[in-house]
Amino acid sequence: MLDELAGRLAKPIGDLPSNFMLDSATYERGNELGFDGLDFYVCGRGGVLGEVDAGVVSAAFVFFNPAMIRRRWERGSKVMAPRRAAEEFAACLHRWSSYHLEEDVEYETVAELLGRVIATTSPTGAPLFAAWVTLPEPAEPAQLVMHRLNALRELRGAMHANAVLAGGLDPLVALLIKTPFMAGIFGWEEPYPDVELARDAWAAAEAATNRAMGKVFNVLDQKEQDRLTELLEQIHAGVH
Repeated sequence: MLDELAGRLAKPIGDLPSNFMLDSATYERGNELGFDGLDFYVCGRGGVLGEVDAGVVSAAFVFFNPAMIRRRWERGSKVMAPRRAAEEFAACLHRWSSYHLEEDVEYETVAELLGRVIATTSPTGAPLFAAWVTLPEPAEPAQLVMHRLNALRELRGAMHANAVLAGGLDPLVALLIKTPFMAGIFGWEEPYPDVELARDAWAAAEAATNRAMGKVFNVLDQKEQDRLTELLEQIHAGVH
């Protein structure tokens, strides 16, 4: 079933692009450009939205403390225009791809399949996805795969955020269930709320995310779905 496919692909889609966001080389580049630490993440990721108020960025990021986003967005926006920051951020993803992915993969095939998925997917309710796909795409196949994977990462993130909110969950509670170690990085301070009673609601939101995400792969036939899964898992396993 498509929701099972989406669940299986959640890890490569989520993990692979996040590698460059956690790479020290990304923030070294941000420092070279004049950003202060995570300001580059906030302005680089959110910069695809253009010249907007920090509240718009917070609305798109969903799980981050809005006060932290405002502080970093306003400070980082003085370094360079948001769109240029987004392009620099994307360039870090492309450079990471050149150094950390194994060579013996059919990247052209993966890029083509991902491109078809993206081209037929509605951006409704996914502003970062809608904005990311307006960035110029790299020509090198491995870089192109990662560029398109990040688009799907933003899409899945938006679908999960929508499911969390529709399920009546506080975004911080959802974050504490899924990745509690990220709460501080996302700008939240202790004491944190208890999350035990919300675990079932979070599981329901995750299932709803897989149902929604699964539909985007319907453009591929079964053979293509299997091939995409096989190749993405190969890429995921080969990161170095």
